[in-house]
Amino acid sequence: MKKLLTAVVAIVAIGYLSIAGFATLHDKNYAEAAAIRPIASTDAASVRDVLNRNACYYCHSPKAALPAYAALPGIRTLSQHDVQTGLKYFRIDALYAALESGRPAPEADLAKLETVVRERSMPPLLFRSVHWSTGLDGDDRRALLDWVASQRQHAYATPGVAPEFANEPVQPLPRALPTDPRKVALGMQLFHDPRLSADNTISCASCHSLAAGGVDGNKVSPGVGGQFGSINAPTVFNAALNHVQFWDGRAADLREQAGGPPLNPVEMASTSWEQIVAKLQRDPALTQQFTKVYPDGWSGTNITDAIAEFEKTLLTPGRFDAYLRGDTHALNSDEQRGYQLFKANRCATCHVGSNLGGQSFERMGRAADYFAARGTPLTDADNGRANVTNDPLDREAFKTPTLRNVELTAPYFHDGSRADLRAAVRDMATYQVGMQLSDDDVDAIVAFLKTLTGSWQPVAAR
Repeated sequence: MKKLLTAVVAIVAIGYLSIAGFATLHDKNYAEAAAIRPIASTDAASVRDVLNRNACYYCHSPKAALPAYAALPGIRTLSQHDVQTGLKYFRIDALYAALESGRPAPEADLAKLETVVRERSMPPLLFRSVHWSTGLDGDDRRALLDWVASQRQHAYATPGVAPEFANEPVQPLPRALPTDPRKVALGMQLFHDPRLSADNTISCASCHSLAAGGVDGNKVSPGVGGQFGSINAPTVFNAALNHVQFWDGRAADLREQAGGPPLNPVEMASTSWEQIVAKLQRDPALTQQFTKVYPDGWSGTNITDAIAEFEKTLLTPGRFDAYLRGDTHALNSDEQRGYQLFKANRCATCHVGSNLGGQSFERMGRAADYFAARGTPLTDADNGRANVTNDPLDREAFKTPTLRNVELTAPYFHDGSRADLRAAVRDMATYQVGMQLSDDDVDAIVAFLKTLTGSWQPVAAR
């Protein structure tokens, strides 16, 4: 019996080693094939070589074709788990596209890559036990981190940031964005004009109050005729810095976003831009002002262009921006500790850039099932990005919200399910990172988040 057991173990070991050897050969062939595709620079080629040699595409690209050995018993279970987890956390295709085109890699991708390199958590140990050729050595880590720093310096560092913070995953707000003051003045009026709604009762400012953090404080916002929306209204402050607009990213820019609510039957409920224009053009003073700026007159395109121009001015610098610009006394020791914990607990892998968010879509409940814990039925709004792309991988994924002014923008999350900031921080650690924070750590992170509360100054007052 003992001899039989020994023989079985030996056979399994030989089979496993054979699989590992085949895996290594397959990875080498794949990497060699990938290396012949065009690349933007020698640095980009080096980075892609590191990613290819470590077979990052297997678990982080939906386009990857897994090798035949991935279907073998035991290996199949491991492969399925790794792929499901990898796609949930990070899809690498945009980063590869950036390497090949020379365009800047997405900010959140850079933060995620930097985090796993510093933590030495990728590739996972079990993956490396099958794929012998993988595993980052010192040169690999330096190449990746140097490239991340270079990308940030050239594409994302805010002018005026202190040198010691130029390579941070978050950045200070720009002091201003280029705008046309005449359009800004018009846009501010239209933003507050209830005539954009069907019954002249609701303006953009009704759901995005500039006196209340750019939100209305409701779980979901009321619309015309007592109807209610299906998702929490995000803040309009600093929205110009988002890579797309709305939780599901269905609007490419501020102008397109501004055109949504007026014609939404549940929100402002106007039936057409012609209906809105018919009301506005009866205002002679406003019409005279409008046609000076837009000689072709009233139209939905021009109205939304003016509102978007105004929204570009809604930047809210605060103490944290002063700190990143070199004022070391702008944050106290507890707030600085909170910032370090914010990064150490991987919050800054998604809440990145000068807006501390708005740069990527992330699945709600990556580390634990948020929706099961919520205990209420799923809604169409819970589908998130998948409502736009129809891609099952985008289900329950949402544009990462900005954390600027988060102290003022409760209730939190796309469903407005958390009214308390401390509870929201705990939930994010639990459901997104898989960590349980101590009370002291939660307090410190919340103290840091409150330094993101800033103030907006109208252009005319600057």
